Amino acid sequence: MIIYLDIGQFLSKKRTAQALAELFAVPVSPGAVAALTARAAGRLDGFLERVRGQIAASGVAGFDETGFRVEGKLAWVHCARTGKYTLLVVHSRRGKQAMDAMGVLPSFAGVAIHDAWAPYDTYTEAGHQLCCAHALRELQAVTDAAPAGGWCWATQAAEALTTMQALVNEAIAEGRDSVDPTALAEQAARYRSAALIGISQVRDRPGALTRKHHAPARRLLERQDDYLRFTWRFAVAPDNDGCERDIRMAKLRQKVSGCLRTLAGARHFCAIRSYLSTAAKHGLSFFDALVMLTEGRTWMPTAG
Repeated sequence: MIIYLDIGQFLSKKRTAQALAELFAVPVSPGAVAALTARAAGRLDGFLERVRGQIAASGVAGFDETGFRVEGKLAWVHCARTGKYTLLVVHSRRGKQAMDAMGVLPSFAGVAIHDAWAPYDTYTEAGHQLCCAHALRELQAVTDAAPAGGWCWATQAAEALTTMQALVNEAIAEGRDSVDPTALAEQAARYRSAALIGISQVRDRPGALTRKHHAPARRLLERQDDYLRFTWRFAVAPDNDGCERDIRMAKLRQKVSGCLRTLAGARHFCAIRSYLSTAAKHGLSFFDALVMLTEGRTWMPTAG
């Protein structure tokens, strides 16, 4: 119950202790909550290694990171995930040093779905699918900044991206293993021409804001294959929404109960959330998974 309230439902250790005292007339201190959480997290080393290995061996995985306040300073929660596994790790750094420490990307040879954060591209053994949802948000910002009533290249690029996603969804729904080549070629041409126009406008309209808003155009053109990989590999999602859902729990915990007071506590939080999320993906409830963990018979996912 203590771990369920503290880690599963994001109560602070003080509020968890108070809840147990009021519900069960059992006096519990915040220090006892921390000690029990640490004990539970200490039983997860084998589980975390299993999950790390399964994600590293997968054909497709999502990766993301988000800021997380620990000890009053900015740290980063890094996420690696598939449809069956979640691994969360906290680190003081955001870039490659933290990604290496997480232990997935250095040996990952599948397709990594992620945003355009440059350190991901240093892992050259992996294929890359850049998140189209991030691109669409960037393109919307360009459209919003364009003169009212005029045509904007970003609108055409966004429409082409969303149409290609619809073509893939239609093909999957109909049981086909590929998109209609004529329809796909038409949208790819609209995507490419929009990016080329966006690049040309950078030269014609100087200014820092203009360069920032039109930087996506160069990336769309130079990394077309990495944005459109989902159109010929249906197992690859066009966006990183799954990873964002998994990592959002860290932000929600911070919103509900504030920052973690110690780095050790943040590590315990990430380890147990990795356990709970993976268990849920395999159909096991949080509470049942925690009963097994606290009784010393840690649930382990089967291979595959």
